[in-house]
Amino acid sequence: MTKLITAGIILIVVFISWRVFEYWEQVRDEREAQAAAAKVEINEQALSGLPYQLENSLQAAKRSGVNTLRQWLETYGTMVQDPRKAWIELDYCVMLSRDNPKEARRIFAEVQARTKPDSKVYPRIKQLAPTYAPQTVEQPDNR
Repeated sequence: MTKLITAGIILIVVFISWRVFEYWEQVRDEREAQAAAAKVEINEQALSGLPYQLENSLQAAKRSGVNTLRQWLETYGTMVQDPRKAWIELDYCVMLSRDNPKEARRIFAEVQARTKPDSKVYPRIKQLAPTYAPQTVEQPDNR
């Protein structure tokens, strides 16, 4: 009888060990897949929403600086659709942050509000969120 109990315990331990190993492999594979997805670089020109006629003027506006890019957005912003518009506005937000951080945070909040988590631009929003998300200041507890 003791041999049967010992054999049963050994089988249970082997079975539990096997299940733990399978679970560990599954978690490892999921982490590797997430890491691979995070490493994928988004090519700005591959995003849809910008008419091809405006590509050259956009690149020239970016090279000229923040004021020129702002004017470009005011002029052509209605012709550009998301996700490319969101990407351009995030570029503008980054360029503007040195001169006017309050306005940069406002623009970031607008882009963040209209961008869904399944968008190709969402990883960039997550990356920039610690910098541009509204800062909450804790008030000291004066009791």
